[in-house]
Amino acid sequence: MLAAYAARIDPDRPLDALAVGEIDIAATPGGAQTPDDWVEIEVRAAALNHHDLFSLRGVGLPSEAVPMVLGCDAAGIAPDGSEVIVHSVINDPGYAGQDTTCDPRRTLLSERYPGTLAERVRVPRRNLVVKPAELEFAEAACLPTAWLTAYRMLFVQSGLRPGQTVLVQGAGGGVATALVLLARHAGLQVWVTSRSPERGERAVGLGAHAWFPSGARLPERVDAVMESVGAATWSHSINALRPGGTVVLCGTTSGAEPARAELTRIFFRPLRVIGSTMGTREELQDLVGLLVATGLRPVIDSRTPLADARDAFRRLESGAGFGKLVITTA
Repeated sequence: MLAAYAARIDPDRPLDALAVGEIDIAATPGGAQTPDDWVEIEVRAAALNHHDLFSLRGVGLPSEAVPMVLGCDAAGIAPDGSEVIVHSVINDPGYAGQDTTCDPRRTLLSERYPGTLAERVRVPRRNLVVKPAELEFAEAACLPTAWLTAYRMLFVQSGLRPGQTVLVQGAGGGVATALVLLARHAGLQVWVTSRSPERGERAVGLGAHAWFPSGARLPERVDAVMESVGAATWSHSINALRPGGTVVLCGTTSGAEPARAELTRIFFRPLRVIGSTMGTREELQDLVGLLVATGLRPVIDSRTPLADARDAFRRLESGAGFGKLVITTA
């Protein structure tokens, strides 16, 4: 089966660890563990995430687990012929909680079990969400990680209300573009930061009300900050908040060790710091329904055939993409 996979781990040159070619999934460490009652999905489209580069570096993917098929997101065809979206959070069989993102033993596809950057992927039946006809496979494949993360940050974790102001740190990535579109549609005043004037202007074109250079002083403090950059923007995020404001943190692409923790500002103002990761299957269903009802669609930077997946990985690593990088199989 054709797949894009981690052939080994390379912390310094992750693309050197990437292989694109035929692989026997059943013979891999993760494939050998796949439960018998899982169902096989014919992948029509998958989307790249920074998680894929982290895996190639060995973050969350130990060397004994390779070769490992990469990829968290997918949309495709179920065994009964129905069109489905794959929810990529795999819960421990013994977990009985309602919020599956709180399962301490949860994993994502491509961590313990083979991922979605392949012609086929096996997943638990409960992880399937119906893909409506209104969404293309490529659009649907963008939802389970970046768009679901943005949906949960805004509508579950932030406490924001229509009319309030939200700052999105970093314009152009999959989560950031989703946040801009969702927040504007929800009636929020949307500001973004960017190191690139071009990307900042493109975010305004999507619906942001204004963009500012990274680290710039804002006209006024905001009600909430959506933070996925990490160390590079942490102090700015804290200082941008009004008293009682909230920063929702979903990632640390620039590193997890900021120069200043800003603890004094956090307790004195006082501010809320909320962690957020992915979302539940039910939230994914709600997100799909929102897109169908509103006509909102993910921003797709490019669509690349699976055989040429290395080109998309290069673009992901370079940071040149704006929106989601989609891999197609048909």
